[in-house]
Amino acid sequence: KNRLLGKGIKQYVISSFLGSTPGCLGAFMSVSMYVHGMISFGALTGCMIATSGDEAFVMIALFPETALPLFLILFLLGIVSGFLTDRVISFLRIRVCEECRLQEYHEEKLEKVMSGKPVFSPSRLIMLLIFLSLITLNSLGLLGPKEMGAERILFISLSTFLAIMSIFSTDHYLEEHITEHILKKHLWKVFLWTLGALVFVSIAITTLDLENVIKSNLNIVLVLSALVGIIPESGPHMVFTVMYHQGLIPFSILLTSSVVQDGHGMLPLLSYTIRDSILIKIINVIVGLAVGFILYSLGL
Repeated sequence: KNRLLGKGIKQYVISSFLGSTPGCLGAFMSVSMYVHGMISFGALTGCMIATSGDEAFVMIALFPETALPLFLILFLLGIVSGFLTDRVISFLRIRVCEECRLQEYHEEKLEKVMSGKPVFSPSRLIMLLIFLSLITLNSLGLLGPKEMGAERILFISLSTFLAIMSIFSTDHYLEEHITEHILKKHLWKVFLWTLGALVFVSIAITTLDLENVIKSNLNIVLVLSALVGIIPESGPHMVFTVMYHQGLIPFSILLTSSVVQDGHGMLPLLSYTIRDSILIKIINVIVGLAVGFILYSLGL
């Protein structure tokens, strides 16, 4: 059975792009395509390298001038790593996705995300009003950055994109993935983890001399960021996001954490094939530590 996205570079680009989008939905889509034989193991690995889960939203809010280049680096790393991963596992004759052959792909069953004839339900109208209000307030300088710059443009662009999604997404996608999944399940978790990380770092700085401890052991912290990244859940990695924002760790550690961790994008794959999930995590750790230590040695 031929993969839907073919064997060329296209599958790595698409999967890594999905991974580099904020949140976990892009990773979920890639997992679904993988188990249906539509993309390769390497393409899925590239997606998991490119994704940084719900932490991406916090990065955009705290340091957008760094977040965008970081996402671009993750996107490119995903493409290269995905391509190389497929070559390596082929050379080593490692069998992956044994369960995929049991899956049958039917194009008509692919979930539609956008609809040309949306039905304006109360939840759709509320979301649209929220994002239009954010666009207006940001444009007038009443919310967010006071001057027109990269940060304000980013916030307006994201709000515009979400407003378009609110209008044209299908009823199922809006209710199931945006309302139920993002707003009800994850928004409050992101808030609590961010608040907890901020409080923890602030207390640790004043009572435990955290700044000197971290800056004296940056190489250990880099390894620790990779180990914490193995946890298949958004939240614990927020500590490194906050520490970078506070100036406690360099970009290399933030990048290592972002490469290894994938929020909870791995959870659907774990329920399907533990073997492939572990293999992807091993590759993520290797790539994250390699890239992280290279940048760290360069003083970044």
